[in-house]
Amino acid sequence: MDTHPPLSDAPSPPAISVSAAPSMPSYIPPFGMRTAIGLLGVLLAVHIAGFNEHITEIGLSDIRGAMHIGRDEGTWFISVYEAFNIAAMAFTPWFYVTFSIYRFAIFMTAALGLLAIPAPFMPDMLSLCLLRAAQGLSAGCLPPILMTVMLKYLPAQIRVFGIGAYAMSATFGPNLGGPLEALWFEHVGWRWLYWEALPLCAVAIGMMAYGLPRDPHGLARFRNFNWKGFLLGVPAICCVVTVLYQGDRLDWFRSPLITHLTFWGGGLFLGFLVHEWFHHTPFFRIQFWGNRNIAMSMLTLVAALVLCGILMAIPSTYLAEVRGYRPIQTAPIALVVALPQLILLPVTAALCNIRAVDCRYVLAFGMSCLGLACWLGTWLTPDWVRDNFYALQVLQIFGQPMVVIPTLVLATMGLGPADGPFISGMVNMLKGMANAVAAALFEILLRRREQYHSVMLLDHNGNQRTALAGQGDPIGSQIAATSPDAGHLARNAQQIFHTYLHEQSLVLALADIYFIMMWICVFYVVLTAILPERVYPPRVPSAPAPSTTAPAR
Repeated sequence: MDTHPPLSDAPSPPAISVSAAPSMPSYIPPFGMRTAIGLLGVLLAVHIAGFNEHITEIGLSDIRGAMHIGRDEGTWFISVYEAFNIAAMAFTPWFYVTFSIYRFAIFMTAALGLLAIPAPFMPDMLSLCLLRAAQGLSAGCLPPILMTVMLKYLPAQIRVFGIGAYAMSATFGPNLGGPLEALWFEHVGWRWLYWEALPLCAVAIGMMAYGLPRDPHGLARFRNFNWKGFLLGVPAICCVVTVLYQGDRLDWFRSPLITHLTFWGGGLFLGFLVHEWFHHTPFFRIQFWGNRNIAMSMLTLVAALVLCGILMAIPSTYLAEVRGYRPIQTAPIALVVALPQLILLPVTAALCNIRAVDCRYVLAFGMSCLGLACWLGTWLTPDWVRDNFYALQVLQIFGQPMVVIPTLVLATMGLGPADGPFISGMVNMLKGMANAVAAALFEILLRRREQYHSVMLLDHNGNQRTALAGQGDPIGSQIAATSPDAGHLARNAQQIFHTYLHEQSLVLALADIYFIMMWICVFYVVLTAILPERVYPPRVPSAPAPSTTAPAR
């Protein structure tokens, strides 16, 4: 049977006598400033990985223009990175236990930074995609490490704050990607969309080298390595993620590539789940899904991250397509959500750390805030500007941390110390998969609803042409003085008409997406009320109080 070090802290000493405490393992030192610096280094490394992902994704159009990459090729730039990023999240827990957290975290952070150096100079798309795959692999290894070190090295009484720090990678980091992209591209240069990771990686490595405990490696674990699960799981996850990112562009199952990837990837993934169910040392413990809290938490985590991703994409899409905003002009929308998270995340963690507070109510309130933001978004019109989105963003300021942190609390507080590696990979894989689902769902809904509204508006215009003719020709009257050529004016009027039609159909499609997201929030509020059981924040066991009974005379 394969074994690995436990994830929990060593037992804390009783309050009466320090010498009575059991000896602590050498790789889990008492928590202090040095360990805190090491944990902050891991947190910084995870944010670097998130920035690298979101900055290059948001700045893809600028990168394509600078590197002469076509639109279709640019989609592979994103999907290849995400496929290996999510696959790495799933299997990292086994590897950091084997190589030690200290060595593995430093190596992967260094690889993430060094791989960014040659990225702007890749000669063709194939070499760039290979480099992005390697970079996605190194970036995906870092979030599971953060979850583990926060649960392993933090004392029980502040462990919920570690969960809050992990939640920053889902709320603070993604919202900061747009402003950082605007900063690097507009004021420094497009190559820094890649190189922004370099100085931060050096700082993170220094903090981890100084503060992380030197836990021992266990290379002998390779004798019992789950090769079959690994060879089934990695290609399965890569196929599924590729289908999600490329499916809408290739028209789903009308494409032989998507059909084959879905069939073979789905089959491999089912085989992987069956194998993990029966294997004695699985990467995932599928039996955890029988726990109501864990099942609810996994489903809610995916839904929350999908909601956050789509709610972040709608304003940027509207402002770019309808108002013509550049990322630097859209940045305040994202900053309004990102910066307050530095305060709201620890406040929410402190709230969930109060024993009298039921985190299920916090979760329901946070999901209600997101639902209210979606309801306000259904009033979207072509007259909106950036300022109109601020009320929606304020609701997300409170909603995002109040959904993500209670979800993680429900998933982790009911587990034993040795269950960490079996839940960490699963949580992080679903976290990464939620981003792929959000991207695919947003593209599907936007395209289909925009096409529907475009057809309906054209049909209405055709059916009501006689009635509309009485209102004159406002487009023609506006451009009549621009050219004496009647044919040229007619072509221009038709182009302007279709521009207005596209704008209106896009706005209606985005309002429909808000409406769909609102009902998803309502569904999860109801699910929170009926499915999970209450969990309590961890506490250090207190020593029995000394007897105050006077001795008999």
